[in-house]
Amino acid sequence: MADIALQQVSKSFGDNHAIKGISLEIHDGEFVVLLGPTGAGKTTTLRLVAGLEKTDGGNILIGGERVNDLPPSARDTAFVFQQYSLYPHLSVYENLAFPLQSPARKMDKAAIDRRVREVADMVRIGHKLENKATKLSGGEMQRVAIGRALVREPSVFLMDEPLSSLDAKLRSDLRLELKRIQNDLGRTMLYVTHDQIEAMTMADRIGILHEGELVQVGSPREIYERPANLHVAARLGQPQINFVEPGLIASEAVPPATKTIGIRTEHLEIQPARNGAANAEIDWIEHLGDQKHLHLKVQGRKLVALADPYSPLKAGDRVALTLTNPLYFGADGRRIGG
Repeated sequence: MADIALQQVSKSFGDNHAIKGISLEIHDGEFVVLLGPTGAGKTTTLRLVAGLEKTDGGNILIGGERVNDLPPSARDTAFVFQQYSLYPHLSVYENLAFPLQSPARKMDKAAIDRRVREVADMVRIGHKLENKATKLSGGEMQRVAIGRALVREPSVFLMDEPLSSLDAKLRSDLRLELKRIQNDLGRTMLYVTHDQIEAMTMADRIGILHEGELVQVGSPREIYERPANLHVAARLGQPQINFVEPGLIASEAVPPATKTIGIRTEHLEIQPARNGAANAEIDWIEHLGDQKHLHLKVQGRKLVALADPYSPLKAGDRVALTLTNPLYFGADGRRIGG
């Protein structure tokens, strides 16, 4: 079993409390993504699990065994770093074979060759095995880096924003590849990113980190539809959720303790004004091909919403906005309701 358990884990660097009592269980074969901005504690959490940093408090268990005092080599994890960290003087084949050539593994050349070629095909770089690492594109280098982790067949994969330095098309392609590989292998994966699209499309569950605290854990749909607080609500959604005060746009049954209303695009109905019943104006429109972003002005406030790409609405139009099932938050920032 390759489940991971963090039990009240904490870590400080001088006066900086990077991790503040995080508790999290990751099930065997689960793909969990930690999502948060720079400085939230994502990479530190990953390095603690890998054994590259020592905890100040709490326990880390892998497969039910406490590993706090074990060196990285004894934890049966593989780490994929944000930068490729390939050996530039070696070929793709030699980079992939390197982790298998340790005396501790005692693998013969034939077994190493079979494993290298199997993994190269899995990450779709089998045709590049003889190339030097410096002769690869960014996407190919990242595939080699991922393959070098896969070749060891660890129980746990730890990935530190491995796609962040790639262009949008490569990120999209490799997201699909990583999810496919993880499904095929059935291995446990802990992945950290600041990219909400990566989190939403890849994760079985998402953990939202904020200033070293684990704020909420749940499926992508749970996190999106039932955020615990304002910070979590703002982490997911494109365009970003709109926050307004009660009364700006009419809404039925607003809880009396509501301080802020969260409006996602699906909460907002936009109709051309009829009989003077307009409460907003379209300021400008972003055309994105398959959709439009409408930038709206409501009593001096700006909101962003989505519209059909073939909608006849245009800048300067007066429109009527109504709300359907928005999110409500109290003065403490926590969501109100079930």
